[in-house]
Amino acid sequence: MGLPLIVDGWPPPPLRTERLVLRPPTAADRESFLDLAADPDVNRHLGGARDRDEMARTMPQVPADQPGQLVADLDGRFVGWVGLSRREPGRPGRSPVDGPALELSYLLPVSAWGHGYARESCAALLAWSDEHLGEPAVLCTQVANARSVALAGRLGFAEVERFEEFGAEQWFGVRPVGIVQ
Repeated sequence: MGLPLIVDGWPPPPLRTERLVLRPPTAADRESFLDLAADPDVNRHLGGARDRDEMARTMPQVPADQPGQLVADLDGRFVGWVGLSRREPGRPGRSPVDGPALELSYLLPVSAWGHGYARESCAALLAWSDEHLGEPAVLCTQVANARSVALAGRLGFAEVERFEEFGAEQWFGVRPVGIVQ
């Protein structure tokens, strides 16, 4: 997660999609966040799994409890996390705005892969962002993460550059405001 997003009136009412409810995280989501952090498959392109016990000691009671961060909920079941934050200054990637760019991130458990939940939740959060923040968004993922690169394209992100970061080639894209996917 990058720098916190400052948004008046956060949190919004839950965002509803065809199948999902996007809502702020609660303490009940903590175990799911710990599972995400410790899963080697989920973190293959994110530097590897983290030690679950260490994460349990350091993770807040309510994980990702800040503006721009939402849990994707399917019939009361955690199927992922989606968030907007400010890209940290000094990191590679050309910002489409003056100052830190708005950056989209998401993470889903393996059991939720292949069902369209990432696309659905990211599209809903981007639509909310278009209406309330009105600025372009960026997305950065490893080139080796073909599924994430493909999703970026389906969400309206266009590649603007590639660079080396965290020991891997990164794909960096920008999505203008108002792209409907």
